[in-house]
Amino acid sequence: MRKISWHCLCGLLCALFALPVAAQNFPEKPITLVVPYTAGGATDVAMRALADAMGRQLGQRVIVENR
Repeated sequence: MRKISWHCLCGLLCALFALPVAAQNFPEKPITLVVPYTAGGATDVAMRALADAMGRQLGQRVIVENR
């Protein structure tokens, strides 16, 4: 019985510490989408279309970076 109350107390403390984290907006910074191919190829065009759709859906800027 004593172990159960100890676990409940630990769970409650973890939940209380997580409250400020839950209040943050996601994402706060622009999202970077890394494409491992050169610019101008078919993969680049597809990833830029995906980044545009992601940006509209998330309401956040998505940057495509070719490496």
